[in-house]
Amino acid sequence: MKTTLNVQGMSCQHCVNSIEGALKTKGVTAKVDLAANQVTVEFDENKISVAIVKETIEEQGYDIV
Repeated sequence: MKTTLNVQGMSCQHCVNSIEGALKTKGVTAKVDLAANQVTVEFDENKISVAIVKETIEEQGYDIV
């Protein structure tokens, strides 16, 4: 599954590394777009849910809107 999430609080390369790194450990491919305040994620729905993806981002200190 591929989806794009709107995320607030991202402003720098550290934010990109934090989100992409945390999701990678869960088996999720993520691409952060700082200018658009979006994170595009691609993952296997049979292994992980959208809720877990969102929770992982929020655990890094960012808000899903």
